[in-house]
Formats: sequence, C-alpha cells, structure tokens
Amino acid sequence: MAPTRTDSSSFDDDRNNSGPNSEMPFRKPPTTDERFPIWHRPDVHENPEPDFQMAIEECPVTEERLPFWQDVTCGEGFPIGKHRSERLRQAGVARATIAASYESPHGTTKDNYAERNKHLTVLQQHVAFFDPDSDGIISPRDTYNGFRRLGWSPLLAVGSAMIINSIFSYPTLPPGQWIPDFKLRIHTERIHKDKHGSDSGTYDHEGRFIPQHFEDLFSKYAGRDKQDITKAEIFAYVKSQRNALDVTGWAAALLEWSATWHLLSPKDGKMKKDDIRRIYDGSLFYEIAARREKEAREKESQR
Repeated sequence: MAPTRTDSSSFDDDRNNSGPNSEMPFRKPPTTDERFPIWHRPDVHENPEPDFQMAIEECPVTEERLPFWQDVTCGEGFPIGKHRSERLRQAGVARATIAASYESPHGTTKDNYAERNKHLTVLQQHVAFFDPDSDGIISPRDTYNGFRRLGWSPLLAVGSAMIINSIFSYPTLPPGQWIPDFKLRIHTERIHKDKHGSDSGTYDHEGRFIPQHFEDLFSKYAGRDKQDITKAEIFAYVKSQRNALDVTGWAAALLEWSATWHLLSPKDGKMKKDDIRRIYDGSLFYEIAARREKEAREKESQR
C-alpha cells in the first residue's frame, strides 16, 4: 500500500513528486479552516462535539452557557504540527506575562508590548499605566491623572481615584505592615492581593492571565460571532458570576465593567473582544491616551 503524507511539511514537494510512477500520491493540502479550526458551539458550527459532555439537558444552564473549546487536530486527523503555535495552546494554563486569546495567542505584539513588559505579570501590566514613574506605587493622584489622560471628566476621575485607592490600597500593604496607609497608596508588587470574587477568573490569584476563562466569557455570553459583547450581555455575565454573600465582589465587578464600557464607549453598542483583552494587559490604555493627546495637539494647532 502506497504511503500517504499526513504531516504538515511541504505540499509542493508532494505535488512535484506525485504522478503515475511515484510512491507518494499527491493529496490536496487542507484549507486554513481545516488546519486551524475555530472553537465549536453546536448551535453555530457543524463540526462534531468533543468526546465528553459539556452540557446535559437535565441542567439547562449548561446548554445555555457552553465553554470555549478547540480541536487538537484538524479535519480528517490532519495534525496541526508546525503550525500549532499559531493557535491557542493549553488554554487552561495561566500565562504570567501575556494576555493570550484564540485570535492573539502571543498576547499583544503591537509595538513589541508583550516583550517589553515581560518583567511584569499581566495584572501588573494592567495597572502600570497608572504608575507613570514606575516606582511601584500608585497614589490617588496617579489614579486621577491616569483617568484624566483617558479622557474622563475631573469629577469622574476624582471619584474613581478615591473609590479605587480606598478599596485596593490596604490589601497591597508590604509584608508585616498592618496599619492602613492613610495616603491610600497601592503597591503594584502585591497587586495580586487585590483580586476579588465574583469575577471571570481571567486573572488568577498570582496575577497571571488564564486564556480559557477569558474565552469562556465570550463563548458563554457573547453573540453569535463571539467577537464582541453588548452591555446587556455583560450585565447578564456579571449577574451569573455572583458568588453567594460576596457583596464586595458584586460591586467591584459591576464598577469595573461599567468603567470599561465608559472607556470604550462603542458607537455600535458592542465592545470588541480584542479591546477587552488589551484592557486586561493594559496596552489599550496607552493607545487611547496617545490618541487623545494627539487630538488635543491638533486642536491646539488649529487655534
């Protein structure tokens, strides 16, 4: 029986070497969709389900909120092979320094952001924008200035700074210090101590980023194409993630997503998936601030 190529090496060689006298019959290379299948939802895709149950009809909520999953092989058993790195590998394993998603498995590569910030966890990257002098301390003034750079009004920036620093300062106190810091400073080295309940679980308790939990947010709650999410879908998500008696977590989640919506202010009523991912790693903050500063300079020059 003539051998058949099943790996991902050169199909051009197969084409050149195939023919009536060849022992290697040419097989048409798989398409991009076959080589890199996207995650599957039975109500969206025709691909077969995994060989384990993700939902049971006896518990309807499991059918309503299907988790993210992806094949490890492609159509007809064609292995991903050398192309494996182009999609999200081991989605359940936390990434210390990159906010990886199915569409951006290497995190934020624009302007070499992930590489430049590989000394920080993803949660530390998220707050680094508010620490412009990189001294590891975020004061209420730093928080206020950060929100002003993002275009928030003075009143909203003041209120946000007081709420955020009042809540998140104490858990980040240096080891052995129990007396509250009345300057309400946040220490970024211990920002992982500020993780609260009733959230998506995208950040773990050490400040790393778990792609599976980020993808689940869109797989379970977003619309059909899973590339954006509406305000109503976000509130449904926040409501469903509430832990019993976790009032602080409920309030924090609601405030965080309200702030995210205000920051993005999507004209079409949908927050883009990659914009949200880039808020998790903080890279979008710099882009928004730079854009607003450029617009301000242009207006000033026109006067």
